[in-house]
Amino acid sequence: MIDKRAGRPAGATAGQCRITVCRGCCCGDAAKIPGVDHAGQIPRLRAALDGAAPVRASDCLDVCDQANVVVVQPSAAGRAAGGRPVWLGLVNDDDALADIAAWIRAGGPGIAEPPGVLDLYAITVSRRVREGLDGRGA
Repeated sequence: MIDKRAGRPAGATAGQCRITVCRGCCCGDAAKIPGVDHAGQIPRLRAALDGAAPVRASDCLDVCDQANVVVVQPSAAGRAAGGRPVWLGLVNDDDALADIAAWIRAGGPGIAEPPGVLDLYAITVSRRVREGLDGRGA
């Protein structure tokens, strides 16, 4: 559930990063990406974060060629420090989830440097796609 006034998942605080996991037409589809436990991906990410940040599922984020897609939005402090949402594609293994969770627990965008391996997952999306996620074009 999204808190419309704050624009963040219910239960999230301004001091937390926010994580959006695409679960649209291609992300989470075993026919497109076989051999991945798609149903368990979000619960495993939540468990690895241990309450450090909320995780929400989204309808299609319109970057289907990069399935599975995860977007890490900075906390208020991270945004104030210059952090911007980081889009990660091809997140199809537990090692990537563990690296994402470790980075978020360390502070996430604007606060902590991501593990170097996450550079391999970073994707650039169009402004139209970015604006569709949070309405701010960040």
